Amino acid sequence: MSTHTARRGRRPAPPTWRNWAGTADARPLRTVAPSTTEALAEAVRRAAEDGLTVKAAGTGHSFTAVAVTDGVLIRPDHLTGIRRIDREAGTVTVAAGTPLWRLNEALAAEGLSLTNMGDIMEQTVAGAIGTGTHGTGRDSGSLAAQVRELEMVLADGSVLRCSPEENADVFAAARIGLGALGVVSEVTFAVEPLFLLTAREEPMAFDAVLADFDHLVRDNEHFEFYWFPHTDRCVTKRNNRSAGPADPLPRVAGWLTDEFLSNGVFQAACSLGRAVPAAVPGIARVAGRALSSRTYTDIPHRVFTSPRRVRFVEMEYALPRAAAVEALRELRAVIDRSDLRVNFPVEVRVTPADDITLSTASGRDTAYIAVHMYRGTPYERYFTAAERIMVAHRGRPHWGKLHSRDAEHLTDVHPRFGEFIALRDRLDPERRFGNDHLRRVLGD
Repeated sequence: MSTHTARRGRRPAPPTWRNWAGTADARPLRTVAPSTTEALAEAVRRAAEDGLTVKAAGTGHSFTAVAVTDGVLIRPDHLTGIRRIDREAGTVTVAAGTPLWRLNEALAAEGLSLTNMGDIMEQTVAGAIGTGTHGTGRDSGSLAAQVRELEMVLADGSVLRCSPEENADVFAAARIGLGALGVVSEVTFAVEPLFLLTAREEPMAFDAVLADFDHLVRDNEHFEFYWFPHTDRCVTKRNNRSAGPADPLPRVAGWLTDEFLSNGVFQAACSLGRAVPAAVPGIARVAGRALSSRTYTDIPHRVFTSPRRVRFVEMEYALPRAAAVEALRELRAVIDRSDLRVNFPVEVRVTPADDITLSTASGRDTAYIAVHMYRGTPYERYFTAAERIMVAHRGRPHWGKLHSRDAEHLTDVHPRFGEFIALRDRLDPERRFGNDHLRRVLGD
């Protein structure tokens, strides 16, 4: 604090929380970092007594303002660690603030693994499930679909446990709860014995991928691809279980591809494209020609995930799987006939239907189409054009990524939306866990 500020008796500004992409920040009245469920419950009770809202923020990998509050911000830094492993039941129970990378490493050391994962592992477990983080899988769904039990602190500071057998209605909704029903304190995941995956990555032409999309999904346990706008080039990735032996990427080759090329060189290319937008198509064509094939076999989290150090903004929509190919053709046509300069690939993944109340895959086999732009690059026109296509195909926006939809639209595309709102009315009638973002996407 400066001497001038001290003389005038001004208090220092509250600390600012900002998300990874720089698209949301908060100046809470107070920030707390509980290390136990009991301490978390006490923080919520105190907030209720003081008439303050409460939000929990993990590592900030949501692109939305879902965690923003001017009341009490819960930081999970000390609410971490594995609490118990039940090998007979095939479950692991972990504190809500545990980063996924730490969970994955701890499970691997115990000879265990999650069945499916997203493509990064920096998020906390509660943040990842709460916004519907997912990977790609023909038969295995999002992280939330692998949850078997939750412990959460409700608006009055009480602690509730839920599972398919206990408070089943809460369990159905709270696995992807957007922080609107309570603060998750503990998560129990299904796990299985550690296994190997063989990853096959190779370039393919855009039309070839779309023509064979259904077969590629059907014939692989995990299929995804990236399309480079302004080109006809895609990179595909097929992950399938392997009997071994392990054949991981050589350290130098892995660093060269995943760090030097995918992060260092790509960062430089994105920076150039931001400074000189006219150069973007040429950069994309060079990148497309540089794509090469590789195959490796390793334990799951080393195959599913990779480092993502180039910062970007993202919008993703979940479409009925049968609509994906047409939507992608329409997206390409919009980009090709416009003056848009898109400096990030489009990502396509799939998951099976699930039974989670507000899941983007609730009740239907799903294809996800994600559009990105390098942080600091104007993205609004591109995202608006892409969103118009996704909405026309009955798309549901990812809860943790940018979109313009509101409660009226979301009520229409989520058949169980009213069920979630009724539960929210019961558990948090005063909207202790509310904020402006939730008011937009869930209503008052």
